[in-house]
Amino acid sequence: MTLVAVGAIETSSIAQGVVAGDAMVKTAEVTLLQATTISPGKYWVLVGGGVATVRASLRRGIEVAADTLLDSLFIPQLHEQVLPAIAGTAGMGDEDAVGVIETLTAASAIEAADAAAKAAAVRIRDLRLANGIGGKGVVYLTGTVSNVQAAVEAGRALALRKSLLARSVVVPRLHEQMKERLF
Repeated sequence: MTLVAVGAIETSSIAQGVVAGDAMVKTAEVTLLQATTISPGKYWVLVGGGVATVRASLRRGIEVAADTLLDSLFIPQLHEQVLPAIAGTAGMGDEDAVGVIETLTAASAIEAADAAAKAAAVRIRDLRLANGIGGKGVVYLTGTVSNVQAAVEAGRALALRKSLLARSVVVPRLHEQMKERLF
């Protein structure tokens, strides 16, 4: 199955998140990419597949999550760098600048990463979701200073529209010792 689209829900209840995730995979032929508890006491479900099947699955998940729904996402044409960044398998590089987009939810971090990667020629180096970071999402991306600035602005704008931006920064010429700690 080709994973063209992704959809996700983030719930305030672990129990209801399990029920919603089960409903999502029963509703349409999707691939369950992640279904797990995340900090602080939330539940996260990420599915992938064709556009129509992911849309149907997500609708059902939102319906079942009901008042426990904290955030959701639907990206019909996911940028190819996003899933490897979530999996921690993004490639290495020695780019000039680093951008960081910090969001208040995991879903908004994925949306910000997708928007950033589509806006400019950058490499998504890492995409950290919720656990160990207080339920937030953090996108790390690299490239030339101008491309990183454009990408961060695109991701920042998307998170701001949802009122889920914590902070965004661009660091030109990140020191080697910091690079070693981040990547």
